[in-house]
Amino acid sequence: MDLREISDRLETADVLTRYTRAIDTGEWDLLDTVFTPDATIDYTESGGIAGEYAAVKPWLAEVLPAFFLRRLHMLGQVESVVDGDTASVTAYFHNPMAMADGAGGEKVVELGGVYHHEMVRTAEGWRSRRLHEQITWKRGL
Repeated sequence: MDLREISDRLETADVLTRYTRAIDTGEWDLLDTVFTPDATIDYTESGGIAGEYAAVKPWLAEVLPAFFLRRLHMLGQVESVVDGDTASVTAYFHNPMAMADGAGGEKVVELGGVYHHEMVRTAEGWRSRRLHEQITWKRGL
């Protein structure tokens, strides 16, 4: 492994970190440093939408805070397969979220699965041009 490959792996992992931080904190404009403008995103396995980034970003900003009071991602195994200026990046995730229980309290729901990103090297650094969220398990929903 040479220095460029090490750097590429670290940089693609940073894209994943920015993604989860943006989702968890509600810093929606941070997603602009994660996705290319023409990226496609597929959240259908978790009950969400699939579409182009320009449509999915405002949907996230509206829907996630309305349903989930707090969100927290934990990423596990990350595999980055770099081929020149493209990379396939796969990361396991566990995502517990707090939501209203309908009786004035809260309950925790959880999703577990795998993020599948297709990334591309841009002038601004690595960006995801495709995300598919694969759900492996759910709890509390």
